[in-house]
Amino acid sequence: MMKKVGKRLLWLVAIWGGSVLALAVVSMGFKLLMSAAGFKS
Repeated sequence: MMKKVGKRLLWLVAIWGGSVLALAVVSMGFKLLMSAAGFKS
């Protein structure tokens, strides 16, 4: 039973980490596009 919960928790953390990483990559891409277009923050 505990093995199942541990595996589920690991998957949850992996998916959460992947989504955070993907969001960071997308935001960096937007930042690059904005600076290329001449917008400064």
